Amino acid sequence: MALERLWTPWRQQYVAAAARDSGGAGEVECFLCAAAASPEDDERRLVVFRAEHGFVLLNRFPYNSGHVMVAPYAHLGDLVQLPPEAGHALFDLTQRVVAALREEYRPDGFNIGMNLGRPAGAGLPDHLHIHVVPRWNGDTNFMPIIGQTKVLPETLDQTWARLRRRFAL
Repeated sequence: MALERLWTPWRQQYVAAAARDSGGAGEVECFLCAAAASPEDDERRLVVFRAEHGFVLLNRFPYNSGHVMVAPYAHLGDLVQLPPEAGHALFDLTQRVVAALREEYRPDGFNIGMNLGRPAGAGLPDHLHIHVVPRWNGDTNFMPIIGQTKVLPETLDQTWARLRRRFAL
């Protein structure tokens, strides 16, 4: 059986920034900690919901509309170090995210996961976060491969407004 590849050229901007940041001389600000610390700036930082132990924000480089990350407020990169109470709360928040995305977007399924450590694909290995990606039958097509373009039906601003309203319900 041949290995198949899913190419995501639209993420090159993210990859290039991550390579630049990891090779720099000084510490790079954790964008999750920055978002957690500035509730007055939720729209600019794409935070759609805040709970007691964690928060939900849009992925700035989404695979699909509605692609969010669920993150604890604690700046921890090791899942084993996450206190059980925060871990349970994070999973509860992830369940709430799935329910909200189901109601708002009506996807056919979800990808949910964590990348722990750079070798596992973590672009931000020092701050745990769970990716929740809504999926639809046929949501991949020729555009990313032929046109090197990912077609998303709405802007991040539109997604933010939709999910912010949904979580307020």
